[in-house]
Amino acid sequence: MPELLMGNEAIARGALEAGIRVATAYPGTPASEIMVTLMRFGPEAGVYTEWSVNEKVAVEIAAGAAYAGARAMASMKQMGLNVAADAIMSLAYIGVKGGLVLVVADDPGPHSSQTEQDTRLFARFAKLPVLDPSCPREAYEMTKYAFDLSETLGLPVIVRPTTRTCHACQDVALGTIPPRPPVPGFEKDPRWVIMPSLSARQHVWLNQQQLRAGEEFANSPFNEVYYNGPAGVITSGLSYYYVTEAGERLGVKLSLLKIGTPYPLPEKLVIDFLKQVERVLIVEEQEPVVEDQVIRLAWRHRLPVEIDGKHNGFLPREGEFNPDIVTGALAKFLAIQPAGTHGRPGTPPLPVRPPLLCAGCPHRGSFYAFKQAARDRKVIFTGDIGCYTLGAAPPLEAMDTCLCMGAGLGLAQGLARVQPDTRLVAFVGDSTFFHAGLPSLVNAVHQQTPIVVVVLDNETTAMTGHQPHPGLATDTHHKKIDISQVGRACGVETILTADPLNLEETLTVANQALAAPGPVLVILSHPCPQVAKPAGRYQVDQIACISCHTCIKELGCPALRPDGNGVQIAATCTGCGLCSQVCPVAAIEEVL
Repeated sequence: MPELLMGNEAIARGALEAGIRVATAYPGTPASEIMVTLMRFGPEAGVYTEWSVNEKVAVEIAAGAAYAGARAMASMKQMGLNVAADAIMSLAYIGVKGGLVLVVADDPGPHSSQTEQDTRLFARFAKLPVLDPSCPREAYEMTKYAFDLSETLGLPVIVRPTTRTCHACQDVALGTIPPRPPVPGFEKDPRWVIMPSLSARQHVWLNQQQLRAGEEFANSPFNEVYYNGPAGVITSGLSYYYVTEAGERLGVKLSLLKIGTPYPLPEKLVIDFLKQVERVLIVEEQEPVVEDQVIRLAWRHRLPVEIDGKHNGFLPREGEFNPDIVTGALAKFLAIQPAGTHGRPGTPPLPVRPPLLCAGCPHRGSFYAFKQAARDRKVIFTGDIGCYTLGAAPPLEAMDTCLCMGAGLGLAQGLARVQPDTRLVAFVGDSTFFHAGLPSLVNAVHQQTPIVVVVLDNETTAMTGHQPHPGLATDTHHKKIDISQVGRACGVETILTADPLNLEETLTVANQALAAPGPVLVILSHPCPQVAKPAGRYQVDQIACISCHTCIKELGCPALRPDGNGVQIAATCTGCGLCSQVCPVAAIEEVL
């Protein structure tokens, strides 16, 4: 009986049926639900699962299991691949014994990322095979196949779903979850020690494996061919469904090559297809990974076929595709006029909603207090990745930079070296502190760079779905790592703490931190309102209210809204009390 599964759930199920023993991850949208699903069903099947401190560590743990012959998987979003790149590049040369699958979810759009980078390009750079699922059902099948392919080639294999594939739902016919096979065990061998002489030899082997992977892919069931005339389309991943829908809209039938194995390209299959068509349109989201390989093949084999795609402007290299974009490109390719609009008539545009921190978010108090403390000082606020990035938005406007995980600390140190008259404050979340903030904190202490590091500790990894991190002890199997003790062990001499929902206390700490010499560590701790029980509610005394709207202008809380000349507090109020603390006439009171 098929089950309706989200794409990420389908990937997790495929891994369980493939016999994995170890699964690791760091939370990141759109990949987070893979580990959430594995943690729900994996322990019963004998699978060790963990949210690792960052993606590099996750890959290294999974690789260690694969060295012993166990099947293992590490999952992350495309930005996490950058963190793990050092380990993965060397791992390609070393190879693996048990099947090792790296699931890297790309985010065309982007919906929740800093970049639209294309993992297929990284796969080509690292010389690792990559599979490109077009739907949850195929993601499930590809995940199972990826473990077999990894063991056949002795290489890690990348499975690269995109946001729509990760979060779409589809009926999937499931197999059984088998008992975990025994682990052969690690065998001591010089092959596991990556010395330069070994790397030189292994590079030859790695290049040979590219050819072998191409041969494997030539007969892959994930590549499909349909011949129907001299005009053809080559497509990959989710774009396959956009192409088929566009063909139906336009009422045309085309020769079609669907490629689920974009690198290395199944060359014979592509060459045979190109010989059967006169013109081809290549449809793939993000970078022209397939297109570049097809152009090279056509040139090398002197095939007189016209190739259209991203390089000549038929399709964009930026943003996420949809049926309308692909229909337009296909109509242009075929020199026909698309018939009317295909959107739902009368559908109004979605309202524009400015990004805001949740009602009751403790970060609001943190930003407000430091902004108040900085009013008479020259201060730059460097920020980081997380829901607290919204501190850059009005009315808080207390974040001047945001680059990547942990970069706020490094940027602050660089700015401090060239602007010694400016106080640098680096905001970092509790999860991000452990993920990528520690090396920069060590560097600041060692170099005695006078920055203020503010850890916004809301006791969760809020932005990606409230996953745990080393600063929490969710059960008896995990030990909490105390951030203040870590700071002290790193050599920080001035460590200050406060509850950010107590504005007076937090403002005092902010002033102390800005006035203190040397590196300062400030820890502002209060649970995220999405995981903590609401403290209560507040209401406005309409008689006492002078309609100054200070609470709305200063805090930007979504629970506060103008009501005529006054202010109303919506039912979304969680009782944080910040509004009552900024009201100049004490017109906001707690509901008892």
